[in-house]
Amino acid sequence: MTEQSNTVEALSFEEALAELEQIVGRLESGQGSLDDAIKAYERGSDLKKHCQKKLDEARMKVEKIRLPEGDRGVETSEFES
Repeated sequence: MTEQSNTVEALSFEEALAELEQIVGRLESGQGSLDDAIKAYERGSDLKKHCQKKLDEARMKVEKIRLPEGDRGVETSEFES
């Protein structure tokens, strides 16, 4: 794993998303050299993967809360407002 990947792993979802938005803005504006754009794209790809992982983890936690182990077959719609 690269040093850059380790840094991404230490970021919160919000920090990673903010950095990803900055990278997208720079790439869309065409700022910097081709090499800079490639590095930014690679970093953005790592950030996207990290954000997706965090979202997946959060979704699993919510699913666990919504459907406790003993209630897998119970309909929850009657409790939703």
